[in-house]
Amino acid sequence: MEWNSSSRSQPWAASAPSLDGLLSVLGTGALELYAAPGGLEVPVRGVAVWDALDPGMAPGQVLLAVGVEPWSSAADEVVLAAGRSGAVAVVFGPGRSAGSSPELRAAAADAGVAVLFRTPWVGWTQLVGMLRAALTAQGYPADPHIAQVALGDLDGLADAVAAMVGGAVTIEDVRSQVLAYSSTHEDVDELRRRTILGRRVPPSTVAALRETGFFRVLWGSGDVVHRPAEEDLPERLAIAVSAGGEVLGSIWVAAAGRPLPSAAAEGLRAAARAAAPHLLHHRSRQAGQAQLVQEAARALLEGHGSAEALAARTGLPVEGRCAVLSVHCGPGPGTDQGGGRLPDLVALQCAARGHQAVVVPVADGVLVLLGDLAADTQRAAAQVAGLGESLVGQLSATAGARARIGVGEVQADLHRAAESRRTAGLALRALLSGGVSRTVARVGDVAEAVAILDILDALRGVSLPHELPVARLAAYDAEHDGALVDTLRAYLDHFGDVAGASRALGVHPNTFRYRIRRLKDVSGIELDEPDARLVAALQLRLMGRDDAGDH
Repeated sequence: MEWNSSSRSQPWAASAPSLDGLLSVLGTGALELYAAPGGLEVPVRGVAVWDALDPGMAPGQVLLAVGVEPWSSAADEVVLAAGRSGAVAVVFGPGRSAGSSPELRAAAADAGVAVLFRTPWVGWTQLVGMLRAALTAQGYPADPHIAQVALGDLDGLADAVAAMVGGAVTIEDVRSQVLAYSSTHEDVDELRRRTILGRRVPPSTVAALRETGFFRVLWGSGDVVHRPAEEDLPERLAIAVSAGGEVLGSIWVAAAGRPLPSAAAEGLRAAARAAAPHLLHHRSRQAGQAQLVQEAARALLEGHGSAEALAARTGLPVEGRCAVLSVHCGPGPGTDQGGGRLPDLVALQCAARGHQAVVVPVADGVLVLLGDLAADTQRAAAQVAGLGESLVGQLSATAGARARIGVGEVQADLHRAAESRRTAGLALRALLSGGVSRTVARVGDVAEAVAILDILDALRGVSLPHELPVARLAAYDAEHDGALVDTLRAYLDHFGDVAGASRALGVHPNTFRYRIRRLKDVSGIELDEPDARLVAALQLRLMGRDDAGDH
């Protein structure tokens, strides 16, 4: 195939990749430009990580200053050393919010080196892959059909590819979600119709493709894979889109009303090469957009954000009923909270149940903001509770960890989302306190536990007399390695039932009775007095919280 010479005017098609082309492909979703004293037309030959013990490197590199604080004097030294080695740019971690550094800008000017910041939502490992893929993608010449498609316009790209190959096109990510599809007036088969309407390949089809090893061939062959026609499904061609060793997605072509032409496979190979910068640009932009959505949702749930701003980014109705789930998932092989696996699992389950949701990662789990619930409050509450129960089961099965979910009260509109988040947090706190056997609950379901926690919070600032019986027991146990505090706690928790309390502690009833007599002698507690039992129970709860820490 002959390449259109005009493609060299496109930054991603230049024979010598430039810093400008690199930034054009990645967009602002991954990198923010701070200074470029030498301009952006400088050629880029590779990506390297700064090593203070071995600062020498090949010229033309984009240097990743991992672990170097951007506003420190060390950053200035890295930039100057990069200039001496012939590097074209230095990338620091997120730092624009910290302000501006005249020293760093001056160092960049002296070295003739560009300075960039990695955005907070792109990790170093991910950035390395994106940069290397973008460098590779810049070297792909653009096909005449695709040269006029604006970078990142995936719908236009799908139409251009359809014109090249003579079939109906879908462009998908690596999770089989539809990113774009070609407009066609030809007959389309039922699978394509379901895929487009659901914006993803049906799960049953994905499972079948995985079981037969189709995806393994698709991602590994680097070439067009043919699926023959089956019953009422026409033939299909598929090819992975990749750059720099990283798979970005795939392009699928289905026969629509007539057989695919013999040149379709060759056209699809060219399209896959030309599509790489488009998918890279889209992914980078989506990463930034996803972070903006999360930040807007987090601000709203904290009580100082704008419902209108979040609605504009997500399509959630401002006036529709909403609610929040507070999800905590214990350690498990599939949670990987730090790597983002838990938010992905939760988002997938919400989508599978047809919910419009925004999932926000927090320190110990995720918050799920649900919008567009049923107009009837009871029906809306049932929807939210049903999702909570479903999530608990799915997370347990998928992630191999026990989940607990606090269900927030349904609110009349998005402006009140913070109140739903507050009640969801109260319910989750009660579930994690150890005194509740449920895994999903509203505040009303665990009202006693919520009340006790509030009372204990109030008592934490109260100075209790050291002469109280529980304090005496704790001192005795510490000195004699005893178990009188645990004995008293079991006695109170079981309402004085010796048989039940002794079973809970794993001791003989006679041993338990001896311990009760002993603790009375040591502490002087009168277990027949209601006030003595109440104060002892509260103090034991306070001790338990101090030992376990707050959730």
